[in-house]
Amino acid sequence: QVQLVESGGGLVQAGGSLRLSCAASGSIFSINAMGWYRQAPGKQRELVATITNGGSTNYADSVKGRFTISRDNAKNTGYLQMNSLKPEDTAVYYCNAPGVFTTSRVYVNTWGQGTQVTVSS
Repeated sequence: QVQLVESGGGLVQAGGSLRLSCAASGSIFSINAMGWYRQAPGKQRELVATITNGGSTNYADSVKGRFTISRDNAKNTGYLQMNSLKPEDTAVYYCNAPGVFTTSRVYVNTWGQGTQVTVSS
């Protein structure tokens, strides 16, 4: 069906920046909204940011002003630019596309495998 492949995670010092990428592949006709989630050990998965197919964005209060979500529809790729990183941003970050319309004319909800982001103090 559809796969999301994430990249860009790693270890960064507090105050630094990372850019995560989420590349969608498969029998894609269009992608509706995309979102980034994160989950730290012992904590629930939380929504970080979303972007619609029209480019409207929404952010969790904890990252507002520091993170920027974007997408390149021609490349079926989403991005999360993370600036001014804090130790509390440490988590596994997941890309989600809840409404991928395939060339078979069905919708699929697709998750990436996750990428580790570690911010040292």
